Amino acid sequence: MSLMGIRTTRRSEQPPLPARACAPWLVRTMATAIAVATMVAPAFAQAGAGEVAVPDLAGVWDGGFRARPVNGPNMPWVPGENFPVLNERGLAYQAVFDEAIAPKYDCVPSASPAIQYDPYMMEVTQWPDRVLVRYEKDDQIRTFWLDGRETPVNDFTIQGFSAGRYEGGALIVETTKFAFDIAGFDDYNGIPSSQQKKVTERYWREGDELRMTLTVEDPMFLREPVAYTTRWLAGPEGYKLQGYDCDPFEAGHPRKFLVPKYR
Repeated sequence: MSLMGIRTTRRSEQPPLPARACAPWLVRTMATAIAVATMVAPAFAQAGAGEVAVPDLAGVWDGGFRARPVNGPNMPWVPGENFPVLNERGLAYQAVFDEAIAPKYDCVPSASPAIQYDPYMMEVTQWPDRVLVRYEKDDQIRTFWLDGRETPVNDFTIQGFSAGRYEGGALIVETTKFAFDIAGFDDYNGIPSSQQKKVTERYWREGDELRMTLTVEDPMFLREPVAYTTRWLAGPEGYKLQGYDCDPFEAGHPRKFLVPKYR
């Protein structure tokens, strides 16, 4: 048909467009976008038959004063409740511990089980093969591997090696391969931790709260396993974790005012 001398064609009558090859850069960009979308979209919907329910733990979480009591000599390890029972070796190390040798005065990061209770924000990111936890305290990042990889044999680090799995609507994380730390259990009470330390964490959601029960085993210093349970509240909307930026000179400054244990 024509309109004012201009011929129009029905869509069904239009000839097919010639095939045109996509530019190589466009193909690569599309492939990358599809791959990333696949990786960053773990299924948080209710699991079907034979599937494991994956709780939504992602986000920024507040472990500060509004969420729980501040850490100290009697928190989260409470005398008469869950305070660790030390063996003879642990008692001997505790007896000779001097506050001035605590690694924190040299900007050495906190490790489990202390870093989880420090009153700072943390950010959780979930991927199909891992969960990343970034702590505002000490600028630390822990990786919970979900892909079943083997634990390294001779790789001991401050944060250890963490293997995780989803079970019963929770994230279960088992961490081993810690380096020896003179204050690795608790610097407030001068309790060390050894290469045999094992930390088990269970994370789950209760409404808008993130909950965790943490259990520590260390036969070199503890007579029996000990545990505490704590929570985080949802962080302010849009909050970005701040850099800790520990300065070794400033961190070591309090040593000048500590009373030496030995003279």
